[in-house]
Amino acid sequence: MNDDTSALAHRLLVRLEEIGPVAVAFSGGADSALVLAAAVRALGPARVLAVTALSESLASGEQARAHRFATDLGVVHLTPRTNELTRPGYRANGPDRCYFCKSEVLDAIAALARGHGFENVATGTNADDALDPHRPGIRAGHERGVHTPLLDTRLSKADVRRLSRHWSLPTWNKPATPCLASRIRYGIEVTPHRLARVDRAESALRALLAAHGITVGDLRVRDLGDTVRVEVDAPLADRVSALPGLRRTLTEAGFGEMPQRVEPFRSGRLNSETTAHTER
Repeated sequence: MNDDTSALAHRLLVRLEEIGPVAVAFSGGADSALVLAAAVRALGPARVLAVTALSESLASGEQARAHRFATDLGVVHLTPRTNELTRPGYRANGPDRCYFCKSEVLDAIAALARGHGFENVATGTNADDALDPHRPGIRAGHERGVHTPLLDTRLSKADVRRLSRHWSLPTWNKPATPCLASRIRYGIEVTPHRLARVDRAESALRALLAAHGITVGDLRVRDLGDTVRVEVDAPLADRVSALPGLRRTLTEAGFGEMPQRVEPFRSGRLNSETTAHTER
């Protein structure tokens, strides 16, 4: 371990020791996976709880992957059902949608954690997240006194990946896996139907790409209301656009005859598009 990585690890482990026994809001992504692994190193598995919220907005396969990761660490893994879709603010899908989502999820996790003797809850919010103006979910955590050890110790996303790789965590290079609602353009109501067809489309497209020998990192199917946009790693966009079976795959996933296009992936694109539309 080089000096920089050693310093990152030391800061994070000390912070988790300060927090004490903790329930980690574990989405299965790189950030919360590092928090979970660090908590086990700092506190021991018996003093750590992993909690993954299950709802229509969780992509297929994420629960199983999260469970394998947690059990490999020797941590109890709980999977409460959450009901974001009962919150009008979430369904309305404004720019503050994540606030209502995180409020529901963190309330459920905190209640479950207390029932198992854990008073502290931690999330995977990192230092880069805090600089992003489109993170209303962070406010929900602040209001609830949720701990943010990565943010507290100034770990960026790059730091998360570097330390995760050093610790041989399988999530070190895992692409971001935000909730399925993030694929739906703001202002379009979030419904079970829309979430399910995005999930089906992404799963089917990954299978189609694999069948053609195409390895993709980032993949999003964006529901724009009157159009469906597939976003993939920039070098692959033209190749994916020309794939036979692409239109049929999206149609069968539930997008019908909606116009379709393929473009390079860009994180947070719907946020910037919403801002640009507002400014016009």
